[in-house]
Amino acid sequence: MPSQNVIQFDAHLAQGKEKIPVVAKYASRFSLLVRFVNGTKAGSEALFEKLVFDMNGKQLSLGPCQYLSEKCANGYQGRIVFSKDVYDLKSLFYDNKMEKLQTEFLNLPLVLAHKDKIKKRFKEFVANLTYDLNVYKTTFDELDAKFANEPDIVREHVQKIVIETEGKNFLQFLDDKLFEFENIIINYSKKENERHGYYLRKQIWNFILCSRFMARTNLKPRGYSGDSEMMRLLYDNEYVGLTTFEKLMHKHPIEHAAAQAVRNRRQLIANMLKKLNSGKTKPRGEKIRVLSAACGPAFELQDVLQSKKDCQKYHFTLLDQDKKALAEAAGVVAQLEKKWGVSIEVDYLTESVRTMLTTRQLEKTWGEFDFIYSMGLFDYLTPPVAKAVIEKLFKLIKVNGEMVIGNFHISNPSRGYMEYWLDWVLYYRTEQEFIDLLKESKTCKSSVFFEDTGSQMFLHVKKLKP
Repeated sequence: MPSQNVIQFDAHLAQGKEKIPVVAKYASRFSLLVRFVNGTKAGSEALFEKLVFDMNGKQLSLGPCQYLSEKCANGYQGRIVFSKDVYDLKSLFYDNKMEKLQTEFLNLPLVLAHKDKIKKRFKEFVANLTYDLNVYKTTFDELDAKFANEPDIVREHVQKIVIETEGKNFLQFLDDKLFEFENIIINYSKKENERHGYYLRKQIWNFILCSRFMARTNLKPRGYSGDSEMMRLLYDNEYVGLTTFEKLMHKHPIEHAAAQAVRNRRQLIANMLKKLNSGKTKPRGEKIRVLSAACGPAFELQDVLQSKKDCQKYHFTLLDQDKKALAEAAGVVAQLEKKWGVSIEVDYLTESVRTMLTTRQLEKTWGEFDFIYSMGLFDYLTPPVAKAVIEKLFKLIKVNGEMVIGNFHISNPSRGYMEYWLDWVLYYRTEQEFIDLLKESKTCKSSVFFEDTGSQMFLHVKKLKP
């Protein structure tokens, strides 16, 4: 198998008993560039039964296919495209997965039959909701068209008025619909929630895509919920979109209780670090060591480091499995360094929960810390994994040091909204379940507290002397 940098390989095109040797190269998701060797050639639009080559020590056969003559760089004479099964070559060469464009249609009968298991009352709710959303969207789009050609300053003013008047009524309509929706699903089982959530998203998918925030939570471009861009949208809390309807659809979920809880926890952590700063007496030159586990873009550092003096008191270790998130965190640090004209001591660790759990004596590798916090990681950890991770983190705390771990409470009022509309599923816990994660430790003092919305709780741990 060629490397990902230059995906070029020897192959042959087969037609009956004839084998035409070629050098092939990955060109696009659904095509290959080819160069004929040993003086062989083929006419433009020639058809072949298959393309054969070795991959990872095994012979792989793709076909039927067609050769398209094309002037290509580096001596390639044309392309190979496939005539029956359209292979996803990107998935094949980069992920070692054999996938076809038509694969989704194999599951189509099951997907279509999905609706047969949906409860009648829920179907009626979704049908009414879809009709109402269509009416609202059409009405807002028609209003937009009326002031579309106005000067920018006038158009922005008129749209602001529409949002503050009829837009507020639409947001109230969504609140009312969510209240009705919650009463319908209140006794659904986990399986029923999954089934009905899938059905809802399929029915209102075009409206979901109107919201930049909901589109991202559903599409998960980085492969998981709660990525750094989602956090930025939550923190910004603005009307985002090209049309009035898009802006309203985006704004509604980021105004919900769970979204406000995310904003609250950012300031809460910042306040705790400031309090820690004022209460700690360190030897001259020694900094307060802080670890943020699953740090994301670490926007909270903007709330903590509000002076040159603040920047000189901390040594941060920012840990995340997402390299893009760490790069964004580094960007935040760089902006703060430029703002205050001072170097900030930060270590960046690209680590996952798995490596954290498999690394022995983690404290020797990462050191020990005065303060450890994790705002969103535990929302995605099963009870056994959460217990193992928190025990690992606890070992990294210095004596008299503290740890604060966030987790959404089982009573989160946004839970149904998040699971059904946003496809954002968390592991919820009660206070006792949270405390029990560290109940076997005799050197800790634990308590649970909530941010203002009551959606998210925090386990506050202080490490005592043995």
